[in-house]
Amino acid sequence: MTGEPQQTSNQETEFVTSDPTPDARLSEDWWAVILGGAILAITFTAVLAATNQKDSDSTAVNPLREWIQKPAGWQANPVESLVKAGDAKVLVGTLCVGILSLLFFGCGIVGMRQPLGKFAAAFPVVFLLATLAYIMAGQAAVKLSHLGYPLWAILLGLMISNTIGTPEFLKPAVKTEFYIKTGLVIFGAEILFGKLLELGKPGIFIAWVVTPIVLITTYWFGQKILGIASRTLNITISADMSVCGVSAAIATAAACRAKKEELTTAVAMSLMFTVIMMVAMPVFIEEVGMDKTVGAAWMGGTIDATGAVAAAGEALGEEYLPVAATIKMIQNILIGVIAFGVSVYWTLYVDRDTSQQQVGLSEIWRRFPKFILGFIAASIVFSWIYEQSPQGASMVSAMIGGTTKILRGWFFCLAFVCIGLETNFRELRRSLQGGKPLVLYLCGQALNLCLTLLMAWLMFKVVFPEAADVLAK
Repeated sequence: MTGEPQQTSNQETEFVTSDPTPDARLSEDWWAVILGGAILAITFTAVLAATNQKDSDSTAVNPLREWIQKPAGWQANPVESLVKAGDAKVLVGTLCVGILSLLFFGCGIVGMRQPLGKFAAAFPVVFLLATLAYIMAGQAAVKLSHLGYPLWAILLGLMISNTIGTPEFLKPAVKTEFYIKTGLVIFGAEILFGKLLELGKPGIFIAWVVTPIVLITTYWFGQKILGIASRTLNITISADMSVCGVSAAIATAAACRAKKEELTTAVAMSLMFTVIMMVAMPVFIEEVGMDKTVGAAWMGGTIDATGAVAAAGEALGEEYLPVAATIKMIQNILIGVIAFGVSVYWTLYVDRDTSQQQVGLSEIWRRFPKFILGFIAASIVFSWIYEQSPQGASMVSAMIGGTTKILRGWFFCLAFVCIGLETNFRELRRSLQGGKPLVLYLCGQALNLCLTLLMAWLMFKVVFPEAADVLAK
């Protein structure tokens, strides 16, 4: 979320949207926008400078590619993930990422007037845990089981927080929201609006009609039928399950100021069911003989994480991967819309002081997660560059594939480690409130699966049958 913990009247820790403090320093949200924007600008400028612009047919060059790396796959010896056949390129690139991340986030720490020395001393340990998560996920047998780095990152953090406890010296670098929101700003450049033109009306109906219906229905079910005491827990789980998993959960939790324990509950359930669904759904589609275009769209609209959707789409067949991934990317655009809608609803109805006649726009703005603006701006700017010319598309692709996508993964991995470090199972059991959150997730996901499958079938087999052939190419 977007702020520092504050003590509420019932002594539970609540995270609130960070807004400008009396000394007018910039909030964590704005620093996420600044740092994410700087990374995109620097990377694109490097690609632009290295690419021969006089030759319209020339391939874009990313000079930073060799210096931005993540641990590679390995089979028997984990050292091979960093050094293979005497080539230490991956090790050097990983160290560069660590140093650059420390410098970039250190600027934000200074800007927010937090102790830089304590952050700098703790950050290398968090980065080391993230590196270990990448290495563990890269083992050949583990990769085949689709147990990605988010799971390992959280597990490593959990092992520490639930055994010896998270050391005090490490806590200044446990900045879950800062890391992931900066990653989300970078992620905006990957969500190209041109994809909407490729997918057309079928994808918009699947992603933008079903998702709000599932979100609102699940939230209503949690309040009226299950009677979940915490509205913030209810809406965070509902958004996590209906939109796109962790990213939507964090944006929504920021908008409604959910407790960190509630965010942890939503994220934990999301990761657990993501692993199950991305393995089981392609098998189910094959076994029942479902049309694979419909099946790919179904997975794109229901599996929470974008990476898991890509893995499931590839398992179904390379020609169906674009359908699944594009549906998910269109759905990802709803992150900003949902966060804004939740912030407005919470301000006007849930948290409104009954003595007030009306709530001004300033309060809505104060609650709104500002990093979403960076996400949307990055998407618009790089969509425009991408569509200007083939060379523009080539440069954006080189920027994303060679640098920003890798950095975004690192920032997410740092955040997942921090989620584990912040999670205590005793607190998690308390937030589950007798199992109601799990029931909420299961019922909401069941509705999501049914409605998304129905809409995918209607769009690709009845309303726009010709779209399937175009999208699978």
